[in-house]
Amino acid sequence: MYVNETKLKVRYVETDKMGIVHHSNYYAWFEVGRTEYITAIGMTYKEMEQSGIMLPVVESSCKYKKGAKNEDILIIETFMKELNGAKVIFNYNVVREDDGKILAKGSTTHAFVNERFRIVNLKKTNIKVWSRFQKLLEE
Repeated sequence: MYVNETKLKVRYVETDKMGIVHHSNYYAWFEVGRTEYITAIGMTYKEMEQSGIMLPVVESSCKYKKGAKNEDILIIETFMKELNGAKVIFNYNVVREDDGKILAKGSTTHAFVNERFRIVNLKKTNIKVWSRFQKLLEE
């Protein structure tokens, strides 16, 4: 299984009065990791959408273990948990670079849909995109 690692630095604006990253930011970081993962399959999110495939989030979760703080360097580990013709599930680990601690674990489930937001079977609709996802799942 391929794991994409995206590094980012916590900005002051992402923290709350307690100096801890506000929980809503983790979902934005998941998106950053997922976007980089899609790039690793050999196309950008924009190119995938131009080919007629979109990935709306249909479910998400995050378990917060320890708070990230301003200027922490984080690694967003992104990997596929499940892939089938109708959906893909990504999992995420938010890891503090300095000590390797996992600060949060998350998951997002995405349906494969067309431009009319109708669920499609990616295996049948766009074999090129399907095979790219499949290849990374098998690595």
